Amino acid sequence: MPDMYATRRARLRDRYAAVGTGAGATDTAAALVSSPANIRYLTGCAPRGAALLLHDGGDTLLCPSAPTGDPSEGRPAEDLRISLLPAHTGDPAVAAADLAAKSGARALAVEEHHLTVARHRALRSVAPELRLADLGCAVEAQRLVKDQDEIACLRIAAEITDQALGELLESILVGRTERHLALELERRLVDHGADGPAFPTSVATGPHSGRPGHLPTDRRVEEGDFLTVSLGADYRGYRCEIGRTFVIGTTPADWQIELYDLVFAAQRAGREALAPGVECREVDRAARQVLASGGHEEGLGPWTGHGVGLEIAEDPQLSPAAMGKLDACVPVTVDPGVHLPGRGGVRIDDTLVVRPEADGGPELLTITTKELLAL
Repeated sequence: MPDMYATRRARLRDRYAAVGTGAGATDTAAALVSSPANIRYLTGCAPRGAALLLHDGGDTLLCPSAPTGDPSEGRPAEDLRISLLPAHTGDPAVAAADLAAKSGARALAVEEHHLTVARHRALRSVAPELRLADLGCAVEAQRLVKDQDEIACLRIAAEITDQALGELLESILVGRTERHLALELERRLVDHGADGPAFPTSVATGPHSGRPGHLPTDRRVEEGDFLTVSLGADYRGYRCEIGRTFVIGTTPADWQIELYDLVFAAQRAGREALAPGVECREVDRAARQVLASGGHEEGLGPWTGHGVGLEIAEDPQLSPAAMGKLDACVPVTVDPGVHLPGRGGVRIDDTLVVRPEADGGPELLTITTKELLAL
C-alpha cells in the first residue's frame, strides 16, 4: 500500500514539474495539496485541517493535531513525513508554503480551485519569494480511473448499502417518520461495516418522493405512498450510492406504475449507454430521451449521473453540457427521476463501473431489486 501512494505522488510530480519552468529558466518546484479527498488519495489519510507538501525535502503532511488512525480519516503511508504544528500556530497550508520556501523551492503549485482568496493571500504573505502557479485539477484527473483496490472498496461499500436497504424492506414501515427511517438506515450501514454514510441519507414519502436530495422530515409513511430512499456507505473513504422507489402497503395505482416504468426505462437506457469511449453527454441523452418520450423531460435534473469515489459527486459528470468521454474502470451513478408536485415521484439510482463489452459491459455494484415492490 505505501508503494501505491508513493507511485501516485510520483505521477503528480511529473504533472507539476513544468510549473517551475518559465522565462527560459528552471526553478525548483513544489506542490501544495489542500483538498481533503486529494490528500487521502495521495497519502492514505486525510486528518482534519491537514495540508500536503510535495518537495525536494520529502513529502510532508502538515497537521494541526496527530492523525488518530480512525477509519474515517484513514492511515498515513509509512513513507510519509508527518509534521505536527505547535498548538494554535495557524493554517497548515501557510506553514507548508513557508516550509517549501525554506527548503529551496522557487515555485509552488497550489490547488487554486480549493483555496480561498484569503488563504491564497496568506501564502503569498508568508513566502513572497515563491512563484505561485495553479496545479489545477491534476489530482482529480489522476483519481478519475480507479485501480483494482479502489474498485474493491467500492464493491464492499455497495454490498453494505444493499444489506442495510434490504433489511429495512423487511420491517414495518407504515406510521414511521422519514427521519426515523433515515436514522435507522445510517445505523445499519455502520452495523454492517461502513465507516459512516457516504452522504446524508434521504427518505422521501408521498408528495416528497422523487425529489433529489430530499432532507427527511417528520412526515409519517402512509398507505399508498411512494417511498423513495437514497443512501450509500463510506468504506475506507470510498463512497457509493443507491436509490430505490417503492409503494407502501397496497397495489400500485395505474399512474404510479406508468411513472415507475418510465423512469426505469430511462435508467436502463442510461446504464446500457455506459462504455469506454462514449461521450459523457450521450449517457445523459439516452436517459433524457426516454423521459421526453413520456412527457417528463423536465423531470430530469441537470445531470443523469456523476462519478463516485473518495467523494460522492466527482468527475465525470453525465450531463447535457459534459465534455469528454468515458474510460474503463470509471465508477459512475445513473440516477434519473421524476417528481410530480403534490403527488410524488420516482427515482432509481445505481452505482456502476464502466467496462468494455468484451468484459461484460458495465459492472453493476448496487444490486437491490428494481422491481416495483409493494411493502
